[in-house]
Amino acid sequence: MIILLMLIPLSLMLLAVAIGSFVWAVRKGQFDDMDTPAIDILSDDRPLEAKAERTLDGRDHG
Repeated sequence: MIILLMLIPLSLMLLAVAIGSFVWAVRKGQFDDMDTPAIDILSDDRPLEAKAERTLDGRDHG
């Protein structure tokens, strides 16, 4: 019986922390743009050979 008296308030505190974290994330804009990260993986980068040629020519300093 004493365990229930400890575990129920503890679980309610953990629930409050989880809800507070979710509300904080929503207010900070974590869930504003859910589509762009999934689309970014599909975009192609420049080929490695083109990057190597640019660095050999001295045109790429970054």
